[in-house]
Amino acid sequence: MSVVKINVLTVPAEQREVLEKRFASRAHAVENSDGFEWFELLRPVEGTDQYLVYTRWRDEESFQAWMEGPMKSAHQGGGEGGERPKPAASGSTLWSFEVVQQAAPGNA
Repeated sequence: MSVVKINVLTVPAEQREVLEKRFASRAHAVENSDGFEWFELLRPVEGTDQYLVYTRWRDEESFQAWMEGPMKSAHQGGGEGGERPKPAASGSTLWSFEVVQQAAPGNA
């Protein structure tokens, strides 16, 4: 079954809009990657300053290939003057899971 990667990003309140705009500007950057199955950016509602970046992949190898290719390239891009923009997140932790059970709506 699939693997799920959740990148937990600690984002100060004043950087939330910056983070969301950066993700929006990269919309569709991952969808054509081999083995990619799903993406969601989850905004905290209350009690935390952590965003969750949820991706699901066919297997670990597909995720690693994306990390070493398209993702690495996207994060090495330069901003104005060739400098990388300051990260919107002040911290990041990657959680990894294997999907052991799943369900979809009965009418899907």
